[in-house]
Amino acid sequence: MVMARAVVAGSVNTSAGAVLATRSGDQGSLSASCKSVVVRSRSLVSQSRVVAVRASGQEFATKTLSGVVFEPFSEVQDQLVKVTTSPQLESLARQRFAPSCEAAINDQINVEYNVSYVYHALYAYFDRDNVGLPGFAQYFKHASDEEREHAEKLMRYQNQRGGKVKLQSIVMPLMEFDHHEKGDALYAMELALALEKLTNEKLFQLHQAAADANDHQMTEFIEREFLTEQVEAIKKVSEYVSQLRRVGQGHGVYHFDLQLQEA
Repeated sequence: MVMARAVVAGSVNTSAGAVLATRSGDQGSLSASCKSVVVRSRSLVSQSRVVAVRASGQEFATKTLSGVVFEPFSEVQDQLVKVTTSPQLESLARQRFAPSCEAAINDQINVEYNVSYVYHALYAYFDRDNVGLPGFAQYFKHASDEEREHAEKLMRYQNQRGGKVKLQSIVMPLMEFDHHEKGDALYAMELALALEKLTNEKLFQLHQAAADANDHQMTEFIEREFLTEQVEAIKKVSEYVSQLRRVGQGHGVYHFDLQLQEA
């Protein structure tokens, strides 16, 4: 419709220009007028095409299969205001990270450090010259390092989500693990099993805190990085406890210690 009107307008202007040029007797004026009319008509046609393209593009953008229209330049304004007006001391990376999840992560960091501290005490005990079980010392040294790595992993995740790490006090552990009935080896391994189960219980609570806050990314992180590994650790320590109950004290503990040195 717009193109047809542009052509008609061009033909009318052409006729008018020709009549004026004939009356004045100026052929050059006629030529210039015709050229001007052609340029105007082309301009109108071009404008009509641009309008048509814009209209069809807008119509296409608003018709989606799901019925949901994503308008990034308008929807991003809320997030842009939050970014540009946030104080310098607040995290720019924080998004959908509940304070309850932040506090639960700090609690779990404290659990990991406390368990690591107990394992470190067990390492120091079995490394004594009058105890002389280097396999047990090596095992508990590795367990202590692993728990500290777990704490550091949670600290990195806390910073990644925009939270603040708040370290808490660590309880002083026992330093003597000899048991008059079970012996030190079995008693220490039963203590390790209790610690692994306690850590697993705390991880369940951390996972529940994330689930209550509808933090799907945090629940996936806990499942991927901690829960499977924790179940495997419980199974391994449970087997150690069963084997130590079989061998009793004395020579059996010595051979068990040799196996730990080779592990």
